[in-house]
Amino acid sequence: MATYDGLFDGLGLRDWCDTEAADGPMSMADLLAKTQGGGDAATSLRDLPFPSLDALHDACAAIPQSRDLTQGLETGFLGIRDALRVVVDPLTQPLSWALENMLWLMTQTPWWVMVPVLLLVTWAVARSWKVVGFVALMIAGLAFVDHYEVAMQTLAIIFVCAFICVLLGVPIGIAMSRSDRLQGILTPVLDMLQTLPPFVYLIPLIFLFSVTEPKLYGIAVILYAIVPVVRLTNLGIRLVDPDVIEAADAFGMTKRQKLFGVQIPLALPNIMAGVNQTIMMSLAMVVIASMVSAPGLGILVLRGIRNLELGVGLVAGLGIVVLAIALDRVTKAALARIDASQSSR
Repeated sequence: MATYDGLFDGLGLRDWCDTEAADGPMSMADLLAKTQGGGDAATSLRDLPFPSLDALHDACAAIPQSRDLTQGLETGFLGIRDALRVVVDPLTQPLSWALENMLWLMTQTPWWVMVPVLLLVTWAVARSWKVVGFVALMIAGLAFVDHYEVAMQTLAIIFVCAFICVLLGVPIGIAMSRSDRLQGILTPVLDMLQTLPPFVYLIPLIFLFSVTEPKLYGIAVILYAIVPVVRLTNLGIRLVDPDVIEAADAFGMTKRQKLFGVQIPLALPNIMAGVNQTIMMSLAMVVIASMVSAPGLGILVLRGIRNLELGVGLVAGLGIVVLAIALDRVTKAALARIDASQSSR
């Protein structure tokens, strides 16, 4: 006798349970119980199992098992997959084109052209010769160990995905800062995106897209990395001094003028901090996305794990650390420059 048989007997549901049991095959536990000639001894309170689906199913076959729940989710997703593809494929195809073109550009351009361009971008963002020299040293180190091409592939994915995160995340953060209701709706969504393990992002995408499509890992990177820029944009605008907003109102500024002339400039340090965190999270997810054919240094890390090639994995891992430090220094230098310009006003 199962532990919760008395519960269903007391509720008068035994006929319903027995009818359902007769409709389906007998479980292994029922077969063993019948073979052993009856039920187990009364279960003590100490050994009482939690009334989970499986425990209740042992007493009443009409209750589904946990595996029925997971199989139902999979069947439901596969049932709507084709309809989702019709909608999602055209919307996400530009992401595939952007990733393919950026990967081609950064890997096919000669190094003696690409490296100076990257250093010029670094100077434009950071305005610091120390940071430019540091980035040049990091790139030279990666090239010296023949990791230049895979490093450029990783940077290409980060540039595209981080740009899209900022392009989408900043407007979403601005909208959240202007509406408490929207903030209440989006906060649980952002919490879910921030707490989901990185591998979970890949599960539905693998079933939805082909592994050869760049948008598979592009969407995973964007979903994982967009949260910081949204949260910090919202926070930065909400932290603008109310007295400054009141002064802007006194000058007769419209909402648009206040947003672009007052709120965004004052919230820029927080927005840049969100951009920094988004870039770091993009880099972390690019490594994990190598499991679904994302090119770059992550492929070498995955190769080191699969083939137990310690040296390959360690050198590629150090290359990722080098890229992370370089990107972090550049974005923090830009943030420091913004802070200095605001404090001098």
